[in-house]
Amino acid sequence: MAKIFCIANQKGGVGKTTTSVNLAAGLAQIGQRVLIVDLDPQGNATMGSGIDKRRLELTVYDVLLESASIAEARQRSEKAGYDVIGANRELAGAEVELVQLERRDQRLKAALAPAADDYDFVLIDCPPSLSLLTLNGLCAAHGVVVPMQCEYFALEGLSDLVNTIKQVHANLNPELQIIGLLRVMFDARITLQQQVSEQLKAHFGEKVFNTVIPRNVRLAEAPSYGLPGVVFDPQSKGAQAFVEFAREMVVRIESLR
Repeated sequence: MAKIFCIANQKGGVGKTTTSVNLAAGLAQIGQRVLIVDLDPQGNATMGSGIDKRRLELTVYDVLLESASIAEARQRSEKAGYDVIGANRELAGAEVELVQLERRDQRLKAALAPAADDYDFVLIDCPPSLSLLTLNGLCAAHGVVVPMQCEYFALEGLSDLVNTIKQVHANLNPELQIIGLLRVMFDARITLQQQVSEQLKAHFGEKVFNTVIPRNVRLAEAPSYGLPGVVFDPQSKGAQAFVEFAREMVVRIESLR
């Protein structure tokens, strides 16, 4: 059975999509079967996996409205080695349509169930807001991975996200838990980032992943080539950190079982 994880943070620009595609590529490199579900109407995880969102015949929009299955909608990212359920602007309209439907927050969970044996990991790239799309992701997931920068405002947003996860856990998905916090775009030369990093470890303890993703130009360049950084430049510090993170993720999941 696949382990399903949301990559979520209500703050924008914290590296959710970068984390999603590079974790997927890192997991694929160490022999895991991976599916990315792009729940963001911007479709960045789709494009960052080398799939043209404008040419998709079936997307996560069709999956949520139950007009297509996961098996029908998935695309293969050949160079990166994982499958993708893509997204494009159509998905923005799904919010309005879902409101009127039954089980509107459980659509993704129901769609993923028949495909659960096809994968070891399903990673859901959530939009930077607490929308009905994000709620679908949280209701489908076993856990949440929170990428965050070590900055003051990131701590503010984190408390909101933790409260949201607690509410979903209490009312909609009792399996949901925070798997861990991933420090991204980290620059050890900046004193404030070191201080925030220490605060995170003091407050969240073992929930903070040991792996730290450094600020890395090659990771930022990779999406313009339609590749995760792990594939685009495997020797870069950022790519190596994500492969290390993939290994840590596998170990952490084993300890949860």
